Amino acid sequence: MKASCHCGAVELEISLLNGLEGAHRCTCSFCKRRAAPNVSVPLEALRVVKGADNLTLYTWGTHTAQHYFCKTCGIYTHHQRRSNPNEYGVNLGAMEGVNPADHEPMPWLDGQNHPSDQ
Repeated sequence: MKASCHCGAVELEISLLNGLEGAHRCTCSFCKRRAAPNVSVPLEALRVVKGADNLTLYTWGTHTAQHYFCKTCGIYTHHQRRSNPNEYGVNLGAMEGVNPADHEPMPWLDGQNHPSDQ
C-alpha cells in the first residue's frame, strides 16, 4: 500500500499484514489534538520511498514516540510508537484509496494513561 503527504513530497510504501484491522485513534496529549486515525505496522513494513529529506520530526517527553511530518505541507504521515517502539503508526488519511470515514466508528486507545507514566 502507498501513503503520501498532501503535496506529494513524501511517499511511503507500507506492507499491511492484517489490512486496516486495528485502526484506531489515541487519547494521549498529542494524538487527541491531531485526531488522525492510524494503523500499526512493524518497523520493517514501512519504507520511505520519496522525500525522506522532507520529513521533519516532532518528539517530546521520553522521546520514544517520534512523529514525522512533511516539512512542506505539514501532514503527519507516521510515527514510531511509544507503546511499542517496534511499530509505526501510519496515518489512515495519508493512505492511497483509504477514506477514514469508511472505518467509523473507530476505537480510541487510552494514551492518557500510558503504562510508562505509572
